[in-house]
Amino acid sequence: MGAPPATSPAPSAVKRIASGSPPPTLDELLTPLSQKLQYLLRKVEDFQSHLLYSRDRMRQEQFARAVPTLLRLCQPYFHCLEAAARSPACPLGPAPDAVRTRLLEMSEQLAARLEQLVLMYASFRFVSLEDTDPASVSCFFCGRFWLGPGQAVSIFRYCLPAPYTARPGRLYKRMRWNVDSADPPPGSGSAGRRRPPCTDYYFLCCQDAGSGPQLWAIGRWVPLEPDAERSNDVLHWVLCTQPVGDFKPLLSLGVEEPSHTTATNLLVQLLSACPGPGPQSP
Repeated sequence: MGAPPATSPAPSAVKRIASGSPPPTLDELLTPLSQKLQYLLRKVEDFQSHLLYSRDRMRQEQFARAVPTLLRLCQPYFHCLEAAARSPACPLGPAPDAVRTRLLEMSEQLAARLEQLVLMYASFRFVSLEDTDPASVSCFFCGRFWLGPGQAVSIFRYCLPAPYTARPGRLYKRMRWNVDSADPPPGSGSAGRRRPPCTDYYFLCCQDAGSGPQLWAIGRWVPLEPDAERSNDVLHWVLCTQPVGDFKPLLSLGVEEPSHTTATNLLVQLLSACPGPGPQSP
């Protein structure tokens, strides 16, 4: 599930600033977003109610088929929250700490409710959580923001820890971040050799340690087969049913699973501390 196109996080507020009017107050900024959150949460409640209380099997199946549509409906809102809270080049400028905290709380709340909804429909076998199923809703988009000129991060959340399909074994992914990098636009102040656009994949994973507690870590996907740098044969890629990759841990987090927001905060710190490693492919 790809990220939606970039949209302005607060169009009316941006127009006010551009026209020279006084900047919006915090309440003016947050009230429309809070109202939108309540609207989306009511939608989630409608889906839950039809699943739990409707005796019409056909009606339940209709709502189940609409679950992916509901997830897509929430994409622009997630993008709005994360971009306004995290992007340094937001049209309104960097968000004050109180606003940033509230925006990320709203993002976290909606993500948790959507995850709960998907798990409920999966428990009734109305939707699939298998990564190999083309119709799967195993993960959903949770926003996109810019780290700086030419570098954007898209957030995806897995409803259940899913097999990483990589070495080492017993590794399960809980979140994924697609980090898209490209040359910044002319005039941005960045110089140097131009490079082609690329995407790096980072994951929040837990490793099943058998009888011991699960250990959480943030790491990067390292492709092993097909080899993007050495394999120029398109057929090699087409016939590959499952790419093989490794997990390179970058930050160990211990036995407690971090929240959606905390994990993304930690990834931002990692990316800010060191440049991306270059193009990879999952």
